[in-house]
Order: sequence, then structure tokens, then C-alpha cells
Amino acid sequence: MRMNPVYATAVGASVSMFSLLSWNIRVTGAEYLPRVGPAVLATNHVSYLDFIFAGYGARQQGRRVRFVAKAEGFDHNVTGPLMRGMRHIRVDRGGDTEATLREVGRALSEGDVVGMFPEGTISRSFVPLPGRPGAARMAIENGVPLIPGAVWGSQRIFTKDREFTAARGTAVSIDFGPPVAYTPDEDPLEVHQRLMEAIGELVDRAQRRYPQQPSGPEDRWWLPAHLGGGAPTPKEAAALAQSEADERRRKHGG
Repeated sequence: MRMNPVYATAVGASVSMFSLLSWNIRVTGAEYLPRVGPAVLATNHVSYLDFIFAGYGARQQGRRVRFVAKAEGFDHNVTGPLMRGMRHIRVDRGGDTEATLREVGRALSEGDVVGMFPEGTISRSFVPLPGRPGAARMAIENGVPLIPGAVWGSQRIFTKDREFTAARGTAVSIDFGPPVAYTPDEDPLEVHQRLMEAIGELVDRAQRRYPQQPSGPEDRWWLPAHLGGGAPTPKEAAALAQSEADERRRKHGG
């Protein structure tokens, strides 16, 4: 990505915040991101801050990631100018996704790393959702590496249904894996399935290696149910997500 003063300022502010709040940030596998040239970076999604942490991890390779993000972030009075200034890519829920994918294609043709969240929304269960094949499709159509990633611990700071908390001293891991193999004529759905398997393995490893434990029974909310935590099960989380989608349709008269 060419020089971008807004991006550089935002990164500097983020690093200062990490230090101020004593967040323990650990990055592994950054070498799997190419130092030059385009790539699609696809990670799980457990918090509103995942793009900040995944982008921070890419810094080890000298890369600045352009993330595909929901329209709400671009429409906000504070975050909107930052999102546009950092040249992130807008996607409108229920809008013209093809226009978004064309913009992703242009970014890749310029040699950028594009960050995508295949799940499309934050997983309340903290277990990766099935997701959609947009990231795989973009990698295949543009012939670029498809890099899986996992962010863990960020849900303790700011996630769905919970307010932002400084969570001083919180550990956050950012793990990248080897590029997902594919052939130019392969079905994006098949590549997507391999991508989500790779992301799932990275998430599972991050969960089991996480160096901190809940402070008590009331603090188990940020652990997934299958690890004894208080997060909704994937089935319960899916029901909540469906309820939200139904409510949006009612509000918009759909």
C-alpha cells in the first residue's frame, strides 16, 4: 500500500493504546503474509476490534491491511473519516455486494492486502460460523494467496452485547497460518470450506494456549461453551442472529 498518513497515525495511536492499557499482544505466523504483493487475509470474528489486531499483526511484515467493513463504521461521525482515510472497503448489509467485490479486486490489483471476515458478523459463541465464500472467491479470481488467521482475547475488550472495557492486562493473540491451497478453476465453496477449517484450527489452538483464565464464575462469559464457558452454544448464537436479522427486515419493511 502506498504511503497513507491517516493509516500511519491510526496505527501509532493503536500501539500507544496497547501500551497504555498493558494489553499483552502476541503475534505468530506473520511470515505467512507476503512482504510484497497482493493477498487476501481472512480471520475469525469475535470482537469489534479484530481489524485493529489483525492489522497490527500484519505490521511485522511491513503490510497495511485494507479491511472490508460494514457500512455502519463508515457512516459514524467519528470512525467514518478514519475508515475512508485508511482506504478500507465498505460493504452494505443487503446491498450491492458485487460492487464491494469489484473494489476488493481493484485493491488486489494494486498490490494491497485485503482483510475479510468470512463469517460476515461477530460470532456470539466465539466459535467460527460457517460463513460465506467471498474471501475464497476473491483469492481465486485474482490468483493471490489466501491467508487464514485467528484473533483471540479481543472479545474480552469489546464484543456484541457488551460495552467496551479497558480490560487492562488482557492477553490478545493474533495467529496466521500457511496459505490455503487452491487451483484456478476450483469451486470457491470447496476452497472456503478448507479456509474455515484452517481458521477453526487456528482458533482452537489459540483458545487452548491462551495464558489467562476467568477470574471467577461471572467472568466465564468470554469462553466458548465447549470449553466450559458461559458463551452461547453455536445453536443458541445462530438463533439470536436469526432473530436480529428478522428484526432488521421488519424495520426495513422486508
